[in-house]
Amino acid sequence: MPPTPSTPPAPAIQLAALFKLRPAGRRWPFAARAALCMGVPVLTGWIAGDVSAGLMATIGAFTSLYGGDRPYLNRAIHLAVVAASFAAAVMLGVWAAGMPAMVVPTIVVIAMVSTFLCNALRIGPPGAYMFALACAAGTGMPISHLTVPQVGLLVFSGGAFAWLAHMAGALAGPRGPERTAVAAAAQAIARFVDTVGKPGEDSARHAAALALHHAWTLLVTYQPARPRPSGVLSRLRALNRELNLLFAGILNIPASAGASLADAAGTARSIAVQAKNARARQEPTDPRHVPLGHHGVLESLWENLRPWSPALLAAARIGVATAIAGLIGAALGLERAYWTMAAAVLMLHQGLNWMRSLQRGIERMSGTLVGLVLAGGILAVHPEGPWLVMTLMLLQFIIEMVVIRNYALAVVFITAAALTIASGGHPVPDIGHLLWVRGVDTFIGCAVGLAILALTSPRSIAVRIPQELVNTLAALKRVLAHAAAGEVTANAARRARRDLQHRTIVLLQAYDASVGATPWHRDAAERSWPTVVAAQRLAYRVLSVCWSLENAGAGAPAMARTLLGPDGEQRVGRALAALSGAIRAGAKPEPLSDVPEFLRTELQNLHDSLVYVGAGGPGKHGAEGGKPDRPQ
Repeated sequence: MPPTPSTPPAPAIQLAALFKLRPAGRRWPFAARAALCMGVPVLTGWIAGDVSAGLMATIGAFTSLYGGDRPYLNRAIHLAVVAASFAAAVMLGVWAAGMPAMVVPTIVVIAMVSTFLCNALRIGPPGAYMFALACAAGTGMPISHLTVPQVGLLVFSGGAFAWLAHMAGALAGPRGPERTAVAAAAQAIARFVDTVGKPGEDSARHAAALALHHAWTLLVTYQPARPRPSGVLSRLRALNRELNLLFAGILNIPASAGASLADAAGTARSIAVQAKNARARQEPTDPRHVPLGHHGVLESLWENLRPWSPALLAAARIGVATAIAGLIGAALGLERAYWTMAAAVLMLHQGLNWMRSLQRGIERMSGTLVGLVLAGGILAVHPEGPWLVMTLMLLQFIIEMVVIRNYALAVVFITAAALTIASGGHPVPDIGHLLWVRGVDTFIGCAVGLAILALTSPRSIAVRIPQELVNTLAALKRVLAHAAAGEVTANAARRARRDLQHRTIVLLQAYDASVGATPWHRDAAERSWPTVVAAQRLAYRVLSVCWSLENAGAGAPAMARTLLGPDGEQRVGRALAALSGAIRAGAKPEPLSDVPEFLRTELQNLHDSLVYVGAGGPGKHGAEGGKPDRPQ
């Protein structure tokens, strides 16, 4: 039986986080590249005699903040789209600045569209915020001597330089991102082995599954449809398949088998070393044995267009919050509208839950207050020419070095850099007034964003976890249909397995989003925690069986008959249908009928976690006895 320690403590505001430095790994190469991309456009503008134009080009330089973990070929396309998007966003902002009535609507539309696309397509941090900020900045920068097309060309040129800097690593290690992803998956599996039978087992298992899924994304989803049949990519795919088989085997090893677990951990760490030093060789596996990565662009967009999807909900919140913040800013003075709107976007664009958003708001405000002092000093000194270049490069370097370690500290330098760029290289006549209104505007934007989040959270919490549980069970049923036939490598079977892995990830995301809600709304999410973990354990058990069937080759049909029996698929299907019905109705499920032995424990645990605790519909579930640890 898996360990069942107490439920994790409810999320809380951590003021100590304002002073804590978290580990962030090797950041200086990324920070140096971002600083270079920031400095070169300003230096070029100074040499050309137009510092304002150089500062405008730095907006495109923010392209360097995206796509850092993608394979280089995919990265080239991704960054080109990002650079073009920055240029389009700024051009729209400059165009809107000529018609004051269009400023707020334009920023609202850009913020909503970029939020939806960045969340739906999994564009990592800084995500939609920089696109909305770019559009907003375009409405307020002192560039009256430039036409809209000239602005677009400047921003795109800054993005083009960032593209070159970002792609330079391909010369030294063309498969570097893929090697890193496979090695990270291997280390995650080794860490999972070390926790088997201990309180952190669920957390480590989920982290290992995520790392494997991410590695397959880089090895499959982000690759050409028909890559070379041999080479380093093929070798890395083979190693990642070994890791998947190893992971499936670990799930079937009892915690008491210490020697077997130690061997598995050693094998995982050995594969990590091989991944870092992989050399080209013929692909030893059947292409059908290469699983799919995450959903493609069209599939991701379609999935997130459904009602209450996280991306659609985040975009709707952004639309309302930025409109309100913009109207307040316009009422105080149109030049202040974009600052309040940018702060509101920052609060909501990632779709964080209430507690994490509130924490982010506290960090943003505290960092902004200190950053305004730093910005005031820089604006008072008014660095020019090379000194301005070095100032911005230093600020950007520090930002990237500390943003993961301590966000509040990073905001100090983000605020200083933003105000320095916004000055357009010109002296600021009343620095004190500027700093005061920027602080007030940031507070207004953060407050509006948090208010909208608080008002829209209850309904999404009530809907999301039960719906994702039902979706997970439906995905389980589809995978079992293929497993029962012993055919798990056909295209349809691989899609079903990919979708089940995806559903387990989304299910935990739904829980995290709900449990971090306001204290008076998160009770339902906390009661659902045992059910979430039981569903995940069942999903991973089924996925591990699929890998075992795949490894059995021609013996897979016989193995499937042994596991499921003549009518095992129907029996499991009826059990899953009954559990789904209970989740939808918020009712206690009927006792399980006879189910195959290899899934009996997981299905019974899921059944027992659905203890009806009162009327009120989905989400009203609790658990008896101990509760499992929470994956991170």
